[in-house]
Amino acid sequence: MNTSESSSTETGDDTPAADPPPHRGWRRWAMDTRPLRIPAYRRLWSSTIVTAVGSQLTAVAVPKQIYDITHSSAWVGYASLAGLVPMVLFALWGGAVADTVDRRKLLLWTNSGIAVTSLLFWAQAVSGLDSVVVLMVLLALQQAFFGLNSPARSASVARLVPAGELPAANALSSTVTQTGLVAGPLLAGVLIPVIGLPELYLIDALALCVTVWAVFRLPALPPLGDAPARRAGVREIAEGFRYISRHKVLLLSFLADIVAMVFGMPRALFPQLAAETYHSWGSGLALGVLFAGIPVGAVLGGLFSGAFSRARRHGWMVIGAVVAWGVTIAGFGLSGNLWIALAFLAAAGVADMVSMVFRGAILLSAATDEMRGRMQGVFTVVVAGGPRLADVLHGTAGAVFGPRAAVAGGGVLVVVLMLGLAAAVPALRRFRI
Repeated sequence: MNTSESSSTETGDDTPAADPPPHRGWRRWAMDTRPLRIPAYRRLWSSTIVTAVGSQLTAVAVPKQIYDITHSSAWVGYASLAGLVPMVLFALWGGAVADTVDRRKLLLWTNSGIAVTSLLFWAQAVSGLDSVVVLMVLLALQQAFFGLNSPARSASVARLVPAGELPAANALSSTVTQTGLVAGPLLAGVLIPVIGLPELYLIDALALCVTVWAVFRLPALPPLGDAPARRAGVREIAEGFRYISRHKVLLLSFLADIVAMVFGMPRALFPQLAAETYHSWGSGLALGVLFAGIPVGAVLGGLFSGAFSRARRHGWMVIGAVVAWGVTIAGFGLSGNLWIALAFLAAAGVADMVSMVFRGAILLSAATDEMRGRMQGVFTVVVAGGPRLADVLHGTAGAVFGPRAAVAGGGVLVVVLMLGLAAAVPALRRFRI
């Protein structure tokens, strides 16, 4: 049973209308859009539609520019590491900051910082500087701002929508993000030969202006009245980890994602699978299909999230979604046909969407408001770090056992570990809202 404080919406005069009667027939399967009735959340979500695509333009442009300069994939990898380290550090600190200040102001400053960084990316590209060092410094700066921004943005949602609509709000946000992962790179691929790399950075910067305006129109989101004044330092970050250790449902929600991503995210093996297992369809086509499979499934899951967003047994939804992820990843590893493999990956994407929705809802509803920023900071680190650890693990296992065996074995391991955690610690099974 959820024992956290009840959530109230902070929308100024923009109070949501009464809940409509439940949908019947096919409409009950469609995306639950109730949170969009709340103007403050609608502004925040609408800005995400623009920036979800814009951010992917920069995500494609940076490695492309680095490769054009160095002709080395190793430097592309080093750049990824240069962005990961500050993101992890500033996400942990940013979570503590988000629990001590007005989250709206923090969002204004950090979104403005990201926009300025995008303008600097554009300026260096236009100038023809061709400096990998400058690119890596700008990438580190951008990811530091993102690390500060993400916990505050996620933690704010629980102050804008009622507790019962948190799964629906998470589904709406996750669907937009996953759509950006599909549409953004495709759009970048079309635009690069037409307008060039510099303009991709500029488009991202302009898109971020929409986000800054949307955040400006949010209500103030200071710490709640009874929250003690405190600073954001190492002690507060450590307090967040102690809070997780004392609340098993939060700990299990993080462990569920770590299990699913570290042991079940096989993207490091996609190039080898495309070249060896699915080469008869063309390695280029096969690679594109493999990388698109999970995001496409996640988008489909979001579009039909009405089927699960009103569920109340959030713990069981996470357990079921992670087990389903493991089963579908194992099926993908065993499939020798590209289109069957795509079906398994798309199904895995649906499971991943369900997991994201309910893990996010658990974090926002099971934690008190004074701890939500720190919980979202840890969440950001887990989400970003898990797939990167998976790249190392799967790459090593693929070299030893072969790519298909490594993928299938990882999927089976996800199922075994998740069921073991669920059996050993009943807190996640019992959690409901």
